[in-house]
Amino acid sequence: MPSALDIALWGVLPYLCIVVLILGTIWRYRYDQFGWTTRSSQLYESRLLRIGSPLFHFGILAVAGGHVIGLIIPESWTTAVGVSDHAYHIVALATGGAAGLATLCGIALLIWRRRRTGPVFMATSNNDKVMYVVLVGAIAAGLAVTLFSVFDHSISNYRETVSPWFRSLWVLHPDIQAMAAASLPFKIHAVWGLVLFAIWPFTRLVHAFTAPIHYLFRPYIVYRSRDAHGGTPGAGAPRRGWEPIGTRDAARRGTAAKTTEKRSRV
Repeated sequence: MPSALDIALWGVLPYLCIVVLILGTIWRYRYDQFGWTTRSSQLYESRLLRIGSPLFHFGILAVAGGHVIGLIIPESWTTAVGVSDHAYHIVALATGGAAGLATLCGIALLIWRRRRTGPVFMATSNNDKVMYVVLVGAIAAGLAVTLFSVFDHSISNYRETVSPWFRSLWVLHPDIQAMAAASLPFKIHAVWGLVLFAIWPFTRLVHAFTAPIHYLFRPYIVYRSRDAHGGTPGAGAPRRGWEPIGTRDAARRGTAAKTTEKRSRV
């Protein structure tokens, strides 16, 4: 029988975090749309941002993809297509380790930039600091699990413990026993990840839900040069506006008009 702690951690906490994630996101969208942003600081410093941001974002996308494959796809499926357990773990360790290291280096560089650049640090709120602590903790815990599994063979196979538990959550029948049998590093990583998702809607990480994916599919923007008169293509000559009053140009035009009138009378 699972203990009360196991029931709380692996049977109750995941659903609490999911509810907070969904309701918090809805609340944030309804009442704080103007705050739904990364609060970009590129204006203050761009050199380090140009390096750290791609490292972090592409790394975290690779990490997310690895989690989807490892947690959702059952072991029997990869075995059925001819991928042995040994080959799967070699590929997972190589790609997961590289992605995790890139993500950790990217976020470390971004934090260093935020701390060392005065205007950027002044724009850092306490909310941001908590978010960075939890985010770095989740990334470091995941990378540690990957490294520990290489040197410590006593660590249980997550595809036999964590993955079945994760899939069982979505059918509303959590396999608490499977997660209880997981190694301590996996449990730490799982709890840290749940906490990260719980605070997600209340931090700048919420911008991930509105990634500008539509930019990849929008049509090209057509630019046309102006015509000879400086107007838009196909437009005629610009209209004359109100005549200026009390200026030298108005006086000159008035004098020229009087001279023309005198000549016409003559």
